[in-house]
Amino acid sequence: MPAQGKHRRSQSTSLRRGLAAVTAGGAVLALPVIGATSAFAAAAPQQAVAPASVSAQVNSAVQATPAQHSVAAGETLSKIAREYSVSGGWEKLYEGNRKIIGENPDLIHPGIKLTLGTKAEAPSGDKAGKAAKASPSAARGAEADRADRSERIDAAPVAKATPAAEKAVTYTNDLDGWIKESLAVMAEQGIPGTYEGIHRNIMRESSGNPAAINNWDSNAVKGTPSKGLLQVIDPTFQAYHVPGTSTDSYDPVANITAACNYAADRYGSIDNVFGAY
Repeated sequence: MPAQGKHRRSQSTSLRRGLAAVTAGGAVLALPVIGATSAFAAAAPQQAVAPASVSAQVNSAVQATPAQHSVAAGETLSKIAREYSVSGGWEKLYEGNRKIIGENPDLIHPGIKLTLGTKAEAPSGDKAGKAAKASPSAARGAEADRADRSERIDAAPVAKATPAAEKAVTYTNDLDGWIKESLAVMAEQGIPGTYEGIHRNIMRESSGNPAAINNWDSNAVKGTPSKGLLQVIDPTFQAYHVPGTSTDSYDPVANITAACNYAADRYGSIDNVFGAY
């Protein structure tokens, strides 16, 4: 029994030494391979994640940048809002561009640039900086993508410089149409007045007859009878004539706009006139 036990220990010791030798020998060749594999497995996700993170941050800032639209002749806020799918419709578009459009949303001048949406905050400089440091190549790629997107955004309005514009606004050849056309001209010239104020004074002065003339009052005695819808004498018509309208004092639109221009100068607005003026 002792001899067998000793023999067994000898074999065991030899086997352990053999395994130790193989393990020690194998470790020289196997450990670097295992280490390299582990290092590669750990590094790969970082290389895959970093570019996506930088690109997402930069792209989100680019996508939030509002585009601009250069207004073409015949366009309306409703048409532009539909064309660009503006959230909130023409009311939101008008609200964001009210300073450049003015008080009348129905009147937008060709050539003005409208901002389509609200500019979002850019990503935190600290976060963007860390992401760029983590992967310089990804930052360069994101910057190139941003430049490419900016060019596309800037170019979009140019491509629509000559859209299939809606028909130009037309006015009926009657009292309602004359007043509405006059209001459009007045809005362009900054002359105050409302439909109700103009209509009320026209009905008092001429009953809506554009050829009306007063041949019996003091002005007629002086040789300058009152004429047209708002009964304007020639000297007043000439002094307050609005550019772009007819020089004929009987012309309905020219007569209304000149009279409203005069009333604005003297009374603040045609709306403030309730009798002979």
